[in-house]
Amino acid sequence: MPRAVSTSKELGALRHNLLDAAMRVLREQGAPYLTLRRVADAAATSTMGIYTCFGGRAGLLEAIYEHGSRLLHEAMTNSLNGHTDPLSRIMAVGYGYRQFALSDPALYALMFERPLPDFDPSPERRTDALRRCFGLLVEATTAAAATGAIHSTNPERSAYLVWTTIHGLVSIELTCSLRTPLPGWFLNSKEEGERILADGLRALLSGLT
Repeated sequence: MPRAVSTSKELGALRHNLLDAAMRVLREQGAPYLTLRRVADAAATSTMGIYTCFGGRAGLLEAIYEHGSRLLHEAMTNSLNGHTDPLSRIMAVGYGYRQFALSDPALYALMFERPLPDFDPSPERRTDALRRCFGLLVEATTAAAATGAIHSTNPERSAYLVWTTIHGLVSIELTCSLRTPLPGWFLNSKEEGERILADGLRALLSGLT
């Protein structure tokens, strides 16, 4: 039986180990398998460790959700590197969002879909995720409005329109990519998926200009 942790350093290490194990279970087996026993086994510890670090399964799922929002923010921030033009930054956010979704579909689903009907992230966690991720897009649309690149009296509302366009196109592409390919269907490659995203965003931004 794993011994009880006794220091904050040990507690931090256990928390990191459990979160890492939970991410492996999620990616390799899927969200429905995120049980306390499976995660504890994957971390080679007891379920008591999950209660100690997260307060239970709900707390563990919230920690995964928060971790996902940080990874999404990182992906979008990395895509922004080198882009100074406001419209280019909006496009870059879209590419970063898509890259995150396609590279980590199980985590993306946990964050934006309902693979676990009983999991509802707290308003605090969702607000923090919006500030961290949606905030990047609001910054870009605000800059675009300030320079006259788009016409908007409410950059946050414009950012929401852009976000829903990105999310819709990426989610449909992800659904198609995880199923048997449709013969003759034009969305038949990652390259085509990126082109469709670019076409959709340019069409929306053209409307805003």
